Amino acid sequence: MIESRRKFLAQSTLFTTFAISGTKSSGKIIGANERINVAVCGIKSRGTAHIGGHGRQKNVTISHLVEPDARLHQARSKFVQSKFKNTPECIQDVRRALEDKNVDVLSIATPNHWHSLMSIWACQAGKDVYVEKPLSHNLFEGRQLVKAAKKYGRIVQHGTQNRSLSKWSDLANEIASGKRGKLEVALGTCHKRRKSIGFKDKTSPPIELDFDAWTGPAAIEDYHENLVHYNWHWFWNYGNGDIGNQGVHQMDIARWMIPGAVWPSKIVSIGGRFGYEDQGQTANTQLAIFDYGESLLVFDVRGLEGESNMGVSNHVYFDESKKQTITKSHGIKGIKDPLAGRGEVDVFENFIQAVRNRKESHLDAHVYEGHVSSGLCHLANVSYRLGEKTGFSNQKNTFGNNQAASEYFERMKEHLKENGLKLENTDYVVGRTLEFDGSTEQVKGDDEANQLLSASYRPPYVVPQSV
Repeated sequence: MIESRRKFLAQSTLFTTFAISGTKSSGKIIGANERINVAVCGIKSRGTAHIGGHGRQKNVTISHLVEPDARLHQARSKFVQSKFKNTPECIQDVRRALEDKNVDVLSIATPNHWHSLMSIWACQAGKDVYVEKPLSHNLFEGRQLVKAAKKYGRIVQHGTQNRSLSKWSDLANEIASGKRGKLEVALGTCHKRRKSIGFKDKTSPPIELDFDAWTGPAAIEDYHENLVHYNWHWFWNYGNGDIGNQGVHQMDIARWMIPGAVWPSKIVSIGGRFGYEDQGQTANTQLAIFDYGESLLVFDVRGLEGESNMGVSNHVYFDESKKQTITKSHGIKGIKDPLAGRGEVDVFENFIQAVRNRKESHLDAHVYEGHVSSGLCHLANVSYRLGEKTGFSNQKNTFGNNQAASEYFERMKEHLKENGLKLENTDYVVGRTLEFDGSTEQVKGDDEANQLLSASYRPPYVVPQSV
């Protein structure tokens, strides 16, 4: 049944008061064998994995499906019924689930612009949270979520599931020990074909879609079919491009491999939307460089046709005496956590265990780690969005004496040539170099950049200044 927006707008003030009045003891204590009720928010694509991931856990019930597009309700409800033998309540507005004291967990697979606010509301309402990557749509709201999780004592797991693979934790520990030599470059790649999305005319949203609830904290725009359901990734109002989509996974691994790495001192990003003209706004080809002093983090996004090794990967390069490359392999399902002394489990099981034992240290992908790795993607995009166009024919060396960065720039140009671009007639964006203060999470002396690290929110969907 399609819900009345009038009803929920009337309730919004009441809900806001309820949410802010939450305390650290608001959530119920869940015993080792007690049933956990999960509301899955966003059920089109990644949400299906959340349904399956939580539903297969012992004593866990998918109690609610939260999705503004009611066209999806029936099919997903039938999936839950057939797979897990219960009938979930299908709703369009997340506030219904937050008001329900029987809901223990929000599992969030919505568009990016909803991730942090929905998670903050959940913490305030005494719910635990599994939230997809990126943790946030901008840096400010990620920090607010970290604060909310701490203030209300909630378990918040970020959807960077590679944190659950012993393959990477073992490598990170070896690098930190110095056994492999000095780490010079940690590289993450996101080479996934992203075709033109064309142009869709502005029109009225489908009657089954609660477009106000879908838009949430973002500014209201005219509806067009490139927004719902997947192509919102390529619009700044809702998404963060591929660097903030698939790329968050490889960004997180790359940062993890640099011993002690949190925030870089400098960031610069270059690229463009090449190969076609369409409605999308974000870069489909992007190179971002993060300065960590003795080590460099390089991130490479390619969205056009490519060589046979297109895909996602991570590589680490050491000094010449012990130069090695480690590439991500796919299909690894188990995890091993020697610190927790447990066996092989999956990321959803890891989360549910932490919900039961209330040990945030048990989480493989802690909310703060998600905040920082998502934040790197945001900083790269801020650099790009504040950049200026220049021609590839310009002989100026974009990266100065930085040989590693210059090498990847040359690789990017070769990739574009392979796709038939005549570089002598092509412009690209040279992003603004950002000097970052990790203690304040602000760009030094750059009000314009810092403005892009936050957003203007649309009432009543406002990320609070004080959680």
